[in-house]
Amino acid sequence: MFKIASPGFWQGGARRALAGGSLIGVVCAAAALLPALAADSDTAGASIPQFMQSPEVGWTGYLPGKPDYAHARTFAEWQPPLSGLGPITDDPQHPYYNNQVARETGKPSTWRVADLNNEAAKNLMPWALEALRKQNELALAGKNGEPRQMRCWDQGVPNIHEAPFVLYFIQTPKEVVMMQAMKIRRVYLNVPHSKNPKPSWFGESVGHYEGGDTLVVDTIGQNDKTFVDGYRTPHTTQMHVVERFKIADGGKRLDVDITVDDPGTFYKPFSARRSRFHVANEAVTEDACASNNDDIFHLGLDPVPTADKLDF
Repeated sequence: MFKIASPGFWQGGARRALAGGSLIGVVCAAAALLPALAADSDTAGASIPQFMQSPEVGWTGYLPGKPDYAHARTFAEWQPPLSGLGPITDDPQHPYYNNQVARETGKPSTWRVADLNNEAAKNLMPWALEALRKQNELALAGKNGEPRQMRCWDQGVPNIHEAPFVLYFIQTPKEVVMMQAMKIRRVYLNVPHSKNPKPSWFGESVGHYEGGDTLVVDTIGQNDKTFVDGYRTPHTTQMHVVERFKIADGGKRLDVDITVDDPGTFYKPFSARRSRFHVANEAVTEDACASNNDDIFHLGLDPVPTADKLDF
C-alpha cells in the first residue's frame, strides 16, 4: 500500500502569521525549482494535457478586458453544472456582486447571501440549512461576510476554486503540484488513498490522467473547519470531492468540473463548474495576506489565523 508522506495543502494560514520572513525564502525556492521540475517531467507527451507549459504560465479566475456581466461573475463564483443539481447560489432578493460585477454594473459590491428556497438549499440537511440561515443574518447585518481566503484561512476543496487567485501547475511523473496564493497542493498520481488519512485542511488528493486531455482528482480526508463555498455552507469530515481538469478553447481556458458528496451534509451529491483563463508572464509572487489585515471597522470578521507554535 502506498503511503502519502504529507497529504493535502501546506497549511499556510497560521504559518504565514508565524514566519513571514522565512516564507519568502520558501516561495523563491519554489519558483526556482519550476524550470528544473519541468525539465524532469515526462508529461511532455501529447497524451497528457499541459497545464504547466512554462514556469510563468498560470490560470486566472478572471480575464480583464471582457466587459460583460456573465464573465465578471466568473471572478469569484462557481458556474452551474450543465445538468443536474447545482451549488448554493445567491438570493434573488439580495444578489451577490463581486468586485468585478460591481465595476460592470456600477452598483456597490455586496457580501454573499444564500438562497434558502431553491433546490440546492433543499438538498441541505437541517443543521446545515440552519448554519446558512445564521450566516445570512450576519451578512445582511454587515457582519463577517468576507470570503475565508481574504482572512488568510485555507479554503479546502472545492471552495478553493472560487478564489480569484492565479493557479499554477507543476507536472511530474508521480504528482501534480498546484500553487495558488502561497498554498501548495499535491495530487499524487496513480496511487490509492491511504486507509485512514488524518483529516487536514485540504485533505488527501490522488489523481490520474484520463482520455489524454483530462486530470481527474479524488479528495477525501478533509477536516470540518472549512466551508464548501463562499456562502459558508458547512460540511463534515465525510466530504468526498471529485474534480476533472480539462484544457479547452484551444488552450485558452481551463475548465474544472466538480462533484461534491457528503452524506453528513447533503441528501445527494451536487455538481458545479469553474473556468479559468490562460495567462502568460505571471511570475509567482509572495502573498502577504496577514499583514495589516485586522478588523479595524469591527465588522465581526474572522480573525487572521495565528499559532503559538509550529504544527509541522
